[in-house]
Amino acid sequence: MTDNRTLISRFPHLKEDFAASLVVFLVALPLCVGVSVASGAPAELGLVTGIVGGLVTGFMRGSSLQVSGPAAGMTVLVYEAIKEFGLPVLGVIVLAAGVIQVAMGLLRLGRYFRAISVSVVEGMLAGIGLVIIAGQLYPALATKAPDSGLDKIFGVPGALWDAFGDTDALASLAVAAGTIAVLLLWKYTPAKVRALPGPLAAVGLATLATFGLDLPVATVEVKGLLGSIQPPPLSAFGELAGVGLLGTVVAFTLIASAESLFSAAAVDRLHSGPRTQYNKELVAQGTGNMVCGVLGALPMTAVIVRSATNVHAGARTKASRVLHGVWLLLFAALLPDVLAYIPIPALAGILIHAGAKLIPVRSLTGLWREHRGEALVLAATAVSIVAVSMFEGVLIGLALAVIKTAWEASHVRLEVVDKGIGPVEAHLSGNATFLRLPKILDSLESLPQDRPVRLDLSGLHHLDHACRTALDNWAERHSAVGTEPVKLVTAA
Repeated sequence: MTDNRTLISRFPHLKEDFAASLVVFLVALPLCVGVSVASGAPAELGLVTGIVGGLVTGFMRGSSLQVSGPAAGMTVLVYEAIKEFGLPVLGVIVLAAGVIQVAMGLLRLGRYFRAISVSVVEGMLAGIGLVIIAGQLYPALATKAPDSGLDKIFGVPGALWDAFGDTDALASLAVAAGTIAVLLLWKYTPAKVRALPGPLAAVGLATLATFGLDLPVATVEVKGLLGSIQPPPLSAFGELAGVGLLGTVVAFTLIASAESLFSAAAVDRLHSGPRTQYNKELVAQGTGNMVCGVLGALPMTAVIVRSATNVHAGARTKASRVLHGVWLLLFAALLPDVLAYIPIPALAGILIHAGAKLIPVRSLTGLWREHRGEALVLAATAVSIVAVSMFEGVLIGLALAVIKTAWEASHVRLEVVDKGIGPVEAHLSGNATFLRLPKILDSLESLPQDRPVRLDLSGLHHLDHACRTALDNWAERHSAVGTEPVKLVTAA
């Protein structure tokens, strides 16, 4: 009795955290496997990342209720990295990204990720979502996906057409469609039934249907937990000298960090407990990725679906996310052969559903009505990711966001007062930058050539060098026609 009281006093919320950890485990299990398979890696590596997310990152300070593991948002980038550099080098990339994350956290750079345009982040997620949906339609149809994002999207009609004459493809498609249907309809089932998480129920039902009906559907290949862990060889570290690999490391770092910290901000809005310490969370994520890199596993980020599930399930402390890692470890160690029964198209259905949730259809509609510039940045980022690649797409989005902000910040107004006699009074106010130079010069050059002009610059908050030079050149040209020299008035 005394031992129980001591345990309760040390862990007053153990009951709530224990229950929440089981729910998070049941949600995380199919997602860890699905993300790993979609990334072109062994299924067990997704579980390894989930285990590290629970047992390593889960213990560390930062965000107490946020759950980390392999994320659908990184699937496209990981797949491209494995295809270009090979699975052994993936560990090097993840390890290097983790080191940079830890360094950024120690340098207190975590809060600066909050300054990234929301439109760029949502555009990044939308682009990832589109590529995931298009890419996972191919395993749902029991066929191989093309390499590029555009080929994946444009190839879907042909793949669907070919499937109608193929019994195996139709069976695979039926399993994927059934999985998606269960996910969509699960929220309408009775509360007692909903105690079982939708993703696990969908995969479980798909597995039962596949083997009960003896469907010709591909299932997950199993190597065993220890067999799948392959620390990167020393020779793989030599690849860090290549520019291409360094660009991939930067992409992993930025995208994983941004996704984790934006997830933390969202999770903070779901509960009234301790707020996220962004720099410490970045150190925690980096430490987890360093361990994943050493084990040759997938990169980790904080995952909003699992984190929200953790909060809604009643978690009170970080014990819930640590325990969810324990359950993943026990499953991977004791029941790995169960994975071999999971149908590939069921995992494809899980990821198609997850990809669709990354596309902010509702917010895009409202954004278009109120802030069209932001909506265009979002759409351009998404399209760039699909058309080019993840890294270049994000860079294009960031560049467009900066240009848009600079354009909006460079508001300038030219007011002309012409009384018919005496000099023409022209007053410039606002921020005169090179972005608005064509508008300023067009207005000034339309002033009467045969009248003296007094140009008042005292209302300007900012006048950049390009504008000042252009105004001086215009004043020279205007004064050269024989009128009085243009008089420039600046602030005292």
